[in-house]
Amino acid sequence: MKVMLLEDDQPLGRSLVQVLTQQGHAPLWLRDIASARRHVEVDQFDLLLLDIVLPDGSGLDLLAELRQQGVETAIMMLTARESVADRVLGLDGGADDYLAKPFAVEELMSRIRALQRRGRTQLSALWSVGDLRIDTARRKVWVGEQEMALSAREYDILQALAAHPGKVMTRGDIASATRQFDVHESNALDVHVYNLRRKLGAERIGTVRGVGYVLEVS
Repeated sequence: MKVMLLEDDQPLGRSLVQVLTQQGHAPLWLRDIASARRHVEVDQFDLLLLDIVLPDGSGLDLLAELRQQGVETAIMMLTARESVADRVLGLDGGADDYLAKPFAVEELMSRIRALQRRGRTQLSALWSVGDLRIDTARRKVWVGEQEMALSAREYDILQALAAHPGKVMTRGDIASATRQFDVHESNALDVHVYNLRRKLGAERIGTVRGVGYVLEVS
């Protein structure tokens, strides 16, 4: 998971980078809001860890700014401010979690795993399943470097499957996620899946007879 760590305390920053790396994540450590803004504009992150008190402003202001821009990346606030009012301010401002300093590394990693387990299994707007990439903000799809032209219904079905890669999605699951299909419109769903396979590769979407479909994880 690609993680942006915004923390100006150097000993803490170094320790967190080491722990995140050991846990298999790819951290980018930044120390000021200006740098964070630049990287968010050009990079896709799965998680943002934001301190509140920073040399050039408040992490809460950055949090509000990102949410107003439509950034849906999971955000956890890391701060020495631990009052109930501060927690409420952070969570109401759009943070997914709030962890007060000092904290145990084990608790931080547990909370990160909890964010990963939440219903939105893909945490950023850019989803990746093998060489398949989906930009959910712009409803665009690529296989490798080639952008694919999908109909609205084909895209909705693919996004429903990509939200749970490797998991069999029943016809009811897909109908509920897309909000377009009657669960009994099996023929219509089959046709759209056929077209997706033709465009993306027949091996990419598997069939479980009598149950539904699965986006294969290669």
